[in-house]
Amino acid sequence: MVAKASIIAASVFATVGLALPLGSNSASSLTADTITSISPSTASCAGADFPDECHDAATAAPAITKSFEKYGVQSKGEQAALIAIMLFESGDFKYNKNHFPGVPGQGTKNMQSPAFNQMYAKSLFPEKAAQAQSPEAVLDLVSGPDETFGSAAWFLTSQCTPAVRDGLASGTIDGWHTYLTTCVGTTAAAERDVSWNAAIAAL
Repeated sequence: MVAKASIIAASVFATVGLALPLGSNSASSLTADTITSISPSTASCAGADFPDECHDAATAAPAITKSFEKYGVQSKGEQAALIAIMLFESGDFKYNKNHFPGVPGQGTKNMQSPAFNQMYAKSLFPEKAAQAQSPEAVLDLVSGPDETFGSAAWFLTSQCTPAVRDGLASGTIDGWHTYLTTCVGTTAAAERDVSWNAAIAAL
């Protein structure tokens, strides 16, 4: 689904042990400071390769909050996972499109495939999605801040099983890895654990 071809170079860090089960978290508690504590580079878009695609933490925090509220993502474990996957797939929110290798229509902060972006766009803008003439046109529909940051929550709640969601809610690394391999359809590579560990700790 999202990042069979990752848009950023991998940085390998050691994985911490299993996390304790987590409870619910108020979406309104997510702030720009929380996001920058997870990924300091989100503080600014200075130096971004594609400035028009970049969103800083101040923009991300309210948009992600809206997505958690809209799609009913209340557990800390699920929220941490969605923040983590968006950070990884978008190069710390710097990208909104797949540039490496460059798949037309693949994008959003979740770096969804064109097929899933079509489904997502249809759920938000059915008439406009039906009229879109290309994968790139579909991606444009879901590239605004609320839409691009809403993609991960939409995918989780519409495409993943209850068992996968329960695993994420538990806050365990096994639950995170199951989400990656069985729902997202990518590998549980060590470099993906970095932002997840940070998000679990921050939330």
